[in-house]
Amino acid sequence: MSKVNIERLHPPATIGLVGGGQLGRMFIFEAKRMGYNVVVLDPNHNSPAGQVADQQIVADFSDRDAYLQLAKESDVITYEFEHIDAEILKHVENQGFRVIPSSKTLEIIQDKYRQKTFLEEIGVKVARFSSVQDFDDLKSKFELMNRKGILKSCTNGYDGKGNFLVRSEDDLEKAFLEFGEQGILIEELVDFVREVSIVVVRNQSGVFFYPVSENVHSKSILIKTLVPAAIPEGLEAKIIEISEKIAHELDDFGVYCIEYFIDKNQEVLVNEIAPRPHNSGHYTIEGCVSSQFEQLVRVVCGMPAGSTQLRKPCAMYNILGDQHVSGEYEIGGLEGVLEIEDCHLHLYGKQKTGNLRKIGHLTAFGQTREDADLKAIKAMSMLSIREKK
Repeated sequence: MSKVNIERLHPPATIGLVGGGQLGRMFIFEAKRMGYNVVVLDPNHNSPAGQVADQQIVADFSDRDAYLQLAKESDVITYEFEHIDAEILKHVENQGFRVIPSSKTLEIIQDKYRQKTFLEEIGVKVARFSSVQDFDDLKSKFELMNRKGILKSCTNGYDGKGNFLVRSEDDLEKAFLEFGEQGILIEELVDFVREVSIVVVRNQSGVFFYPVSENVHSKSILIKTLVPAAIPEGLEAKIIEISEKIAHELDDFGVYCIEYFIDKNQEVLVNEIAPRPHNSGHYTIEGCVSSQFEQLVRVVCGMPAGSTQLRKPCAMYNILGDQHVSGEYEIGGLEGVLEIEDCHLHLYGKQKTGNLRKIGHLTAFGQTREDADLKAIKAMSMLSIREKK
């Protein structure tokens, strides 16, 4: 793969995008700014990405003919989430169409067991894990994990969905029944002191890295990202070294996010890889010379990589729905946020909200990341989600 050149596409070439969510929306903003056309494939009418695309093909993600239609109307295809059928993408590739990242990479990454096996095989440290065959097998492996672990669906998990923390046999039975017939794995619970991530860009010229960001989660959902991460330089260098190894072993082009745990002994373990721009990289839109979304446009169009340099310290917060408002909504407090200097609000155009649903984010900047965090906390306190009048 590394010896294959990506055809250079000049505006107004057309990029095909599988997925109509907020990642696709932000990708399209950059593509349109750079003069490219974008066609989106998504089953939902008026999707966040479809609202700003040149065209949306409304079809299910399992519709092979829709993918071929997308391919015929595009010069290259990419995707904004990984829970799609890699076999369909492989079929598209076999018809002579270019998909970046390739179906081979998607096959490795979209199945958590296959992904972690790949990481182990290339010598990258991960938490101890094992596939689960049946309930008796789960009980046995739970003991091997020192009776503390996370049960995960091998596919289709995101934002806490598909994860179940298990600390007792009662938890085991409840979790096992909840997963039903899905393929699952159990992973040893890591006693970590920090969660960090890094966005990695690989094109035909090499591998490029954004700053390491520090992430705070609640119920497996990202709450905030602080940049730069409060880690020693030696640890950042280690994360970059591991990330470069992963990028070379995947041997594919694209923008990736690699999530890491740092334990109390300052050991670094890979948690997960995403084969696309990532929520923890949203700070790059205003925070870096070139955003993660602009980089993906550059990669798929065969253009040179942009600078990943951080402009100044920042804090990014997700704007999440809560249990009090479900369905159509409106955002209050916008005027107060807009008065805060160097604080940037992004709303995703989602028609409905729900508990813990991501409907936007904001990024604030300061002389230090602590200053930026205080500014972001103030802005978040002003925002409200209320029923649409």
